[in-house]
Amino acid sequence: MDNRQAIGSWLSGPRAAMEEAGADFGYRGEQLGLPEHGPNSIARPGRRLGALAVDWGLCLLIAYGLIADSYNSAARTWAPLILFVLMVLTLGTVGFTPGKRLFKLRVVALETGRVSPARALLRTVLFFLAIPPLIWDRDGRGLHDRLAKTVEVRI
Repeated sequence: MDNRQAIGSWLSGPRAAMEEAGADFGYRGEQLGLPEHGPNSIARPGRRLGALAVDWGLCLLIAYGLIADSYNSAARTWAPLILFVLMVLTLGTVGFTPGKRLFKLRVVALETGRVSPARALLRTVLFFLAIPPLIWDRDGRGLHDRLAKTVEVRI
């Protein structure tokens, strides 16, 4: 291996280096039985972050416009509480939040396809701990999705 290959594998990451060595990881969602592209494929991180930004903005708007008398109070106290309630109620009933619907995403349970209210509550509590969403598996699912046995897919 010359220096260019060593630097290239370092820049592209361990997965690319392993694939170059002959390992086959497959595509995201293959182990879960999901398609590679199109409806019911694993949601990409950009869409997920965009949906979260829309949901946060909506909750901040509700908190500042209807409840709080200052932006700081709205952002610190009320918007997170509204987001928590929004996520639990909407994921537990229809499977998506307004932001997820706008970005054509939904959350489904692996076994049944429908997220129960208890599973939505568990997923949301883990999401608000902030560490589980930052730890991903090879399919792109956060630890909060793995523990709640859910997956975020495209519609």
